[in-house]
Amino acid sequence: MQIFSDFDGTISIQDVTDIVLSCFADSEWEEIEQEWKDGRIGSAECMRRQIALIRANRPELDALLDTVAIDPGFVAFRDYCRENGLPITVVSDGVDYFIRHVLALNGIRDLPVIANILTHRVVDGHHTYALAPSPATAGCSAGSGVCKCKVIGGIERQIYIGDGRSDFCVSGRAGLVFAKGKLADYCSDQGISYIGFDDFTDLIPKMQAALPGIARAPRAMLQSSIA
Repeated sequence: MQIFSDFDGTISIQDVTDIVLSCFADSEWEEIEQEWKDGRIGSAECMRRQIALIRANRPELDALLDTVAIDPGFVAFRDYCRENGLPITVVSDGVDYFIRHVLALNGIRDLPVIANILTHRVVDGHHTYALAPSPATAGCSAGSGVCKCKVIGGIERQIYIGDGRSDFCVSGRAGLVFAKGKLADYCSDQGISYIGFDDFTDLIPKMQAALPGIARAPRAMLQSSIA
């Protein structure tokens, strides 16, 4: 059994890419975002064009990423899954560098991350950024940079956790879906079975109930209840 989790708005409290663009790109990024929302372009094209607008050096970018918060319950959830032999992979249509930086800031360096790949160059003193799809997940029929359906395909028992539009397609393919936000609305509209959740602290007991033969309370929770 394998757990896959979205990052932006699921593990992170906010969309990290939107935070970066709001601070370091001109307003054109919002016009591109609207093209994507209107269905005129796919998310891969949207992200490539937006990332090219970033005007910041690496220290400035890192300083902003240092301010991004993750769900307060995620570290305990990661520990819970580790104790129960449930591997987690972060799969995101966001940016690998942003995700790895934020996770590392919270002491999480051991999770596989599948996301769009950020490249950085300095030309004549100007810092430029570009985005490339993860090689193993390119060619998404829905126009995403990361094809989440390809990531989970072929794995017999998948658990998927997500909250937004990039999770719509994959939600119909996973064996068990935990959803919130727009993903929960989509699953309801499409008749896709899912378990709703608010945050990762809320998710632990729901996973225990869904997987009674596997799930145990994490050791830290047991110790606190005894105390």
